[in-house]
Parts: sequence; structure tokens; C-alpha cells
Amino acid sequence: MRVPPLGFRGRLLAVNLAVIAVGAVVVFAGVGLIAPGLFDASMGQAMGGPSGMGMDAMMGAAVRSSFQDAVHGALLIAVGAAVLVAVGLSAILSAQVARPMGHLARAAQRIAGGDYGERVEVGSGDEVGRLAASFNQMAASLAANEQRRTQLVGDVAHELRTPLATLNGYLEGLEDGVVKPAPQTWTLLRTETGRLTRLVDDLQQLWRAEAGQLPLAPVALEPGPFLEGVSMRFAVPARERSVALRVDAEPHLPAIRADPERFGQVLDNYVANALRYGPADAEVLLRARREADGVTFSVIDHGPGLTVEQADRVFERLYRVDPSRSRALGGSGIGLAVARALATAMGGRAWAESAGPGLGATFSVWLPTASGDRARR
Repeated sequence: MRVPPLGFRGRLLAVNLAVIAVGAVVVFAGVGLIAPGLFDASMGQAMGGPSGMGMDAMMGAAVRSSFQDAVHGALLIAVGAAVLVAVGLSAILSAQVARPMGHLARAAQRIAGGDYGERVEVGSGDEVGRLAASFNQMAASLAANEQRRTQLVGDVAHELRTPLATLNGYLEGLEDGVVKPAPQTWTLLRTETGRLTRLVDDLQQLWRAEAGQLPLAPVALEPGPFLEGVSMRFAVPARERSVALRVDAEPHLPAIRADPERFGQVLDNYVANALRYGPADAEVLLRARREADGVTFSVIDHGPGLTVEQADRVFERLYRVDPSRSRALGGSGIGLAVARALATAMGGRAWAESAGPGLGATFSVWLPTASGDRARR
């Protein structure tokens, strides 16, 4: 029959009992071996030299044996009492130490079963208490990730449902002859299929970027000329909206290390959003400033602005400040999440700032210099 393994509490108690047993044996053996010699020496000194030796001979083996029996008896009683007290204290202390570990184990099992709201009590500031606090932080992170995952699934389903419903309705109308195959119909169908394609492509790119599976080819880039190139790419759409694109690059900026295509994608997303959501007859500023061991690139607009909460969440997947307006303007809600993932993959970071609603927003990305230094921000 196989004996079940001891739990943490049992092992801890067994270790304490082993220490107690070894200590008792050492004390018993040590006193038993040393006490008689010390007794003989003490008696010799008390009786005074040679006469003490004679007294020792007169006392004989009977007195020595009686002394040893008394010492052994006293040791047995003392060691027995000490062992009983030590065993009791060890059992209590082992239970106190093992109890929070048991709580952690049971809580971990419940979290593994999907109960991400499980938490454990942090009862002390020692190693076990810090472990419990770290466990609670992990559980909170898992709960937040699960909530984002659930929301992502719902948001993706919602994003797919609208164009699919449009496509299905028009195709049924074409099949039944209710809708005529006019040029406007084909244009609408192409628009909806393009919307689906963009959404799927953005989701795939986001997944690859966050999983570290997006190929990067970093090279040294000059910030000023790169911003000028971005401005030239958006010259036509900016002119159509009467928006002035202006580049403000600090002189003598160091080269940065980035993938030109991926970094261009980050800035393109920033500028496209500034043109899409900003007012006509306004200005969009493309700025570059040296900060620490890198360069910060910012796109500053005079659009609807952001609250503090919106600035924190605007890079989340499928998050929209104004969902109805964003869908009407063709945004997928994934571009900024892709931009942040790309910036992180290139060793940088992306963030947004705003003075408040109606006061415009600044979308920035920091990248390290070509020397490979990293700023401690």
C-alpha cells in the first residue's frame, strides 16, 4: 500500500521533530559523558588533593553509579518535558506557517478553474505575506486580462456583424431582384468587403506584433527627413480638408534605430487620426524633440481632445472615444493598439496626452537613438 506524501504542514512538523530529537540526543549524551568527569574533578578539589583521591577510592563505584543514575533520571525528565513542549509549539507554529500556504493553494485551484475574483488575505509583512500580495496582484491581472479578452470577442463580433449584415442584405436583394446591380451597389459592396478585410488584417497584425512574431528590419533613421516624408504622404488628404501640415524638428537630432516601414505605420496612424477627427481649416503639427537617450515624435492636433481616462485607454484594442462617430468615419479601433505594439517591439513606447475635451490631443512615440541606448523613463 502506497503511503500518501506528507503535505507542507506535515513536512514542516517532521523537520521540527527531527531537530528536537537530534537536540535531545546530543544533550543527553553530552551531559551523560561530561557530568561524571566534572563530578570527579569537583569532588577532588573539595576534598583537597591527595586526600580527595583517597576519598574517591573510599566512595567507590557505588557513589559514582548513584550519581550517574540521578543525572540520567533528571535528564530523562527534563528532556521529556522539553520534547513535549517543543512538539506542541512546533505543531502550533507549523500550522500557522502552513495555513496561509494552504489558502494560497486552494485559491490557485479556484483561479485555475476560472474564478478570477479569488483573493487571499495578506496577514503579515514577511515572505509569506509578500507572496500573498503578489498572488493577489497576479489574480487581479488575470481578471483584467480575462475581462479584456471577453470584451475583445464581443467587440470583434459586433464589428463583423455590421458589414456582414449589409453584405447579406444586398446580396439577398440582388438574388431576389429587389436591388438592381447598379454601380452604387457594387461600390457599397466593395466598401463593406474592404472594411472586413481591414479589420481582419489589423487584428492579425496586432496579434503578430504583441506575440513578437512581426519581422522587423531596424536601421538608422534621420528624424527630420523622416517626418518630412510623412508630411508629404498626407499632403493631398490634408489639402482636401484645408488642414495645414507643419513639421517642427529640433535641429541636430541624433539618428534613431527603427524599422522604416513599421515606424512609418505608427506615425501614419497618428496623422490619419488627426485628419479624420480634427476640424477642417486647422493645423496638424509633426514635432520631433530629443529626450534622454532617444527622440520623441509627436502629432499634435486641434480635435475633440481626450479625458484622462480616454488618454489611458485610447490604445486598447477596439476602444473608441466616440464609437458611432468612429464607425461612420471608417476607423477599425485597432490602429492605435497596433501602433503601441509596434513601438514596444522597436524598443520604444507610445502614449497620448490632452488638456481635456475640445482642446486637442498629442499622440507621441519615443524611440531610442541608433547607438542602441535606452532611456530610463
